[in-house]
Amino acid sequence: MHETEKEIEKVILCGVHTGRINTLDDTTEESMQELYELARTAQAEVVGEIIQNKDHPENATYFGEGKMEELRIAAETLGATLLIFDDELTGSQIRNIENYTHIRTIDRSTLILDIFAQRAISKEGKIQVELAQLKYSLPRLSGMGAELSRLGGGIGTRGPGETKLESDRRHIHRRINSLEAELREIQAHRDLQRSRREKDNVVVAALVGYTNAGKSTILNYFTDSGVLAENMLFATLDPTMRKLDLPDGRNAVIVDTVGFIRKLPHHLIEAFKSTLDEAVLADVLIHVIDSSNPEMHTQMRVVDELIQTLGCRAQRIIAVFNKCDIAPPLSPRPEGNYTDFISVSAKSGEGMEELVELLHDALPGKKKEIEVLIPYSDSKTAALLHEGEVILEESYEAEGTKIRILADEALYARLRNYII
Repeated sequence: MHETEKEIEKVILCGVHTGRINTLDDTTEESMQELYELARTAQAEVVGEIIQNKDHPENATYFGEGKMEELRIAAETLGATLLIFDDELTGSQIRNIENYTHIRTIDRSTLILDIFAQRAISKEGKIQVELAQLKYSLPRLSGMGAELSRLGGGIGTRGPGETKLESDRRHIHRRINSLEAELREIQAHRDLQRSRREKDNVVVAALVGYTNAGKSTILNYFTDSGVLAENMLFATLDPTMRKLDLPDGRNAVIVDTVGFIRKLPHHLIEAFKSTLDEAVLADVLIHVIDSSNPEMHTQMRVVDELIQTLGCRAQRIIAVFNKCDIAPPLSPRPEGNYTDFISVSAKSGEGMEELVELLHDALPGKKKEIEVLIPYSDSKTAALLHEGEVILEESYEAEGTKIRILADEALYARLRNYII
């Protein structure tokens, strides 16, 4: 008995270029290239691309009548099995397009959700993806009609939520409530872990950035964690937390979050709120930027807008312009609300030692080296230092114990009278 080879979807990419000023919401050459990469990530073969220049997409069929006929002929000629549109489609638009072309149709958001469904590994990740899929499908039920019965037919139908698309609204609402309850339990556990870290004075730095900017590669450099790092969109989905030992003895945690992308489905952001809280509540944000990408500034805007939407509390944001080994030199002061910036190559290691030092300085509670002379009469203070502080050198003098130590602001204030 041998396995049958999986049939590869042949897709045509579709978009409407309206010429809007906000290019993040409009179909452009760059967003279509990104849609191509998303389709490739979903293991599809792109056989064609159709873009219409139009003030706005048609309410009924997205494309105008002439372009719809061109799409139908192209799909028939090229043997396409799937149409992927660069914007969100309503249930009625999907139904009308499929009735006209007789080709299965999905939109950009469904494609992203499908990729997330493939990549989710943890229980939390799978719950989050299913919740996003259900919430996205719910308002589209009335327009899709009989198409709700299709199961596992390729891109856009995979994931934990695929069988739930057959169900009526009441069942879907019950499932959504159940998933949200599970997420609240996971959130409570996460909050407990976070409160323990705060109690133990553990500082947190979160890696954020556009997908495929190199966050996982930088995490691997920091912590030697062996996280998957591939040249592919959303190579890693589930958040990764790793311990980082700082030179001054502070306990730190580095969090690698899911990559951002333009036109990220709203329900996906909502579903991943509990995960993204790690970035929201971090002490320092490390915004990783692919400086070799021609769309660097657009990608920076996407991440900056999402950071603002999430309400991140970090006082300091470090802009890390990655891939400097294959990118043009930076301008003297890059645009953006950054407290620090640096050019690095996580692949070659260029600039990475400087980044470690920059992070060390940026994280709160930085310790500095001091030398104190503690009289023998104050044995309590000497014992306290031996319990949990980083002692660099110690000697016993006639007047007392001389100790060279790394001290934070609180300890410095306590030892002020003993400083040599």
